[in-house]
Amino acid sequence: MIRHVLPPTIDQLESAKRIVADHLVATPTITLSLRGRPVLVKMESLQPTGSFKVRGALAAVDASRRDDPSGAVITASAGNHGLGIAYASSVLGVSATVVVPKNASAAKVKKLGNFMIELIQFGTSFDEAQAHALDLAEQRSIRFISPFNDANVIAGQATAFDEMVLQAPELEHLVVSVGGGGLLTGSLISRTAHGRDDIRFTGVQPEESAALYHVLRGATMAEVVHRPTIADGLAGGGDDGAVTNDLIASYKVPLVLVPELEIRRAVRETAETNGIVIEGSAAASYAAITCDLVDDTTSRIGFIASGRNISHELLVEILQEPLG
Repeated sequence: MIRHVLPPTIDQLESAKRIVADHLVATPTITLSLRGRPVLVKMESLQPTGSFKVRGALAAVDASRRDDPSGAVITASAGNHGLGIAYASSVLGVSATVVVPKNASAAKVKKLGNFMIELIQFGTSFDEAQAHALDLAEQRSIRFISPFNDANVIAGQATAFDEMVLQAPELEHLVVSVGGGGLLTGSLISRTAHGRDDIRFTGVQPEESAALYHVLRGATMAEVVHRPTIADGLAGGGDDGAVTNDLIASYKVPLVLVPELEIRRAVRETAETNGIVIEGSAAASYAAITCDLVDDTTSRIGFIASGRNISHELLVEILQEPLG
């Protein structure tokens, strides 16, 4: 089912800024050395849920609460958006249901279990979990909040770039990991609002699950083949006809694909070299820069460390892998 959504309005962007400022502390932008190159990094891994997704969740749950103070919400997620909805519902006093695939990250499922939500594990992919959540939303007459195809979610994600551009005005090129595209589209909208069209963008997807990359080249979501990736937050993302698809296409943002081995190396290198734990979804951007997949070797470049929710077992496994 194609769900047609409009881009966020100015009022939605302003409301998102207010609710995010009320409940979250601005994450820092720091400089790390990536194989000798100074790179600006927006530390969204420091969010209370371990991911930037809490921004969009707060904005969307707040908007739903203002429309219907007694209403419940439901979502589908690979994990991080679900954690954001769980956090937002707890601080805003809204009942929430989160549907995740049965093979979702164990680390994220464990964290979801700490919240007073209805947690449902259904299917073996994001698409199957989302279809089930949409069916439940219709049966229960409650609001479905997409992880990306939602104007308020996009408005919330835009606040990450709002902060970064003020913290690091020297930024010239931002690399953004892309699943459904909410963070990238929010950042693009924020760039325009700040009058910083001089800042370039590159989107990054894992080779093993790159729905948007192929859809923007004419494929349908059903035609995209998804294989396992440790960048699980980017896997299987995207809807046919999503507003994020249209916005990324209209801004002509290039997308690059990162091999699985390089994502694993990036997780390891970030931990060993910089003492920072990031999950595979964030490491995809790191890898794109260090492997010269991004067409830029001179600009003041940066990326968003989008999350830290990697299981201890997987992190240990990666750290013990032989260097190749």
